[in-house]
Amino acid sequence: MMLIIGLIFLYLPMFILVLYSFNASRLVTVWAGFSTKWYVELFRDEQLMGAVWTSLRIAFYSASMAVILGTVSAFALDRFGKFRGRMAFNSMLTAPLVMPDVITGLSLLLLFVTMADLIGWPMERGMLTIWIAHVTFSTAYVAVVVGARLREVDRSIEEAAMDLGATPLRTFFLITIPTIAPSLAAGWLLAFTLSLDDLVIASFVSGPGSTTLPMVVFSSVRLGISPKINAMATLIILVVSLAALFGWWFMRRSERERRASLERFGTS
Repeated sequence: MMLIIGLIFLYLPMFILVLYSFNASRLVTVWAGFSTKWYVELFRDEQLMGAVWTSLRIAFYSASMAVILGTVSAFALDRFGKFRGRMAFNSMLTAPLVMPDVITGLSLLLLFVTMADLIGWPMERGMLTIWIAHVTFSTAYVAVVVGARLREVDRSIEEAAMDLGATPLRTFFLITIPTIAPSLAAGWLLAFTLSLDDLVIASFVSGPGSTTLPMVVFSSVRLGISPKINAMATLIILVVSLAALFGWWFMRRSERERRASLERFGTS
């Protein structure tokens, strides 16, 4: 019963938001009939659409880089044993998980300002600095997700591949990567969502011409909620739901293929 109440409390506001995105009235709390005009107005708003495009590009690039760095980091922690500096490396890798966003954003801002004074880069803060900041904290989440999957991998398959003449690099790409593919997809989606949702850190490290979607929404909400925000949020919910559905389907298919390959390997 409590679970049902919790789910209703979580999803009912989203349902109301989607419903009022089709409201003909400019007042978001007064229903004046069904209309799709706010979706038309949304696509005519160049500032809002520009912020959406900026956020999507940053989220895509930061999630992709975070998957690469997070996978390499998780692989090093799981496969190379107790190397010197392992504890320090693990602590620095997981620090963004518990570090407040304000501290992270302020630290990165001071870093960029100091680097600009010392070496002249970056001269201006923009998409690149936001991308670096998002990769910094997203990598930790990807490393945790991928690391949990790596600990469950049957290493006998990798050892068998290397016994048959495969190099460690070839084994990694042909055996390990397909095996942990569901966690890579989950980590990418998580990093993409975290980047798309970030407001605090981006506010510290952004500059003119690099306003992200959460920053535009936050500034507009302070002046009053526009129905265009409801329309935009509805589209984001739709896109995220489709992405989550695709991720679930991909992970389920990969898991079935992994189990089938293990069964064939066990019977051979």
